[in-house]
Amino acid sequence: MKEFVVERPIPYYEQFYHSIKKMIFTGHFKPGDRIVETQLAKEFNVSKSPIREAIRILEKEGLVIVDEKSRVIVYKPTQKDVEEVYFCRMALESFAVSEATKIASDEDIHELEKLLIRTDQAISSKKEEDRIISLNELFHSTIIDYTKNLRLKKQINDLKALIYYFRILNFQGDNRANVILEQHYRIFEFIKKRDPEKAAKAMISHLELDLAHLIKVLPKR
Repeated sequence: MKEFVVERPIPYYEQFYHSIKKMIFTGHFKPGDRIVETQLAKEFNVSKSPIREAIRILEKEGLVIVDEKSRVIVYKPTQKDVEEVYFCRMALESFAVSEATKIASDEDIHELEKLLIRTDQAISSKKEEDRIISLNELFHSTIIDYTKNLRLKKQINDLKALIYYFRILNFQGDNRANVILEQHYRIFEFIKKRDPEKAAKAMISHLELDLAHLIKVLPKR
């Protein structure tokens, strides 16, 4: 009986939430585009109810905006939005990497190094862009996990959707994958040396450079 597991079917609204979110991340729905619930319901051959629930979650995450006329618009980031999110990241993630440097086990640090090697291999073998972006995200989330601070993790999770969205936009430009990886290796170097102060400074420097690049590419979008 212990081996018997009942798998919960995925609710319709959750499936549509992931589908619409992917459409936003892949550019099917572009910043400023309108999402028409009735049209989506017709395309998916469902009622508007699960679509509306999916939209509600996306609105909570900040990926769509419902205007005063109840129109659903794909979030279009401004420079102020980007700066606010990155300033939050600098505060939270510099603290996270400092704590992780102090308390992570040697095995944890080895696993982080293996993650960087996997990222390097993915770039060298020209893997899909979304695979490399996911590995970059995993580097940051792994450091946060190593702090074992659930409240810190919750603060980051509240921004997770926008952080990933900005990460996709930030990937635009020549040689970005290698530039980002080099900065991650710099952060890791101080983690491995157990130098929390320099690890925190390296994280802030990395996020400042990301922010500067993202601000440059925003007008082009």
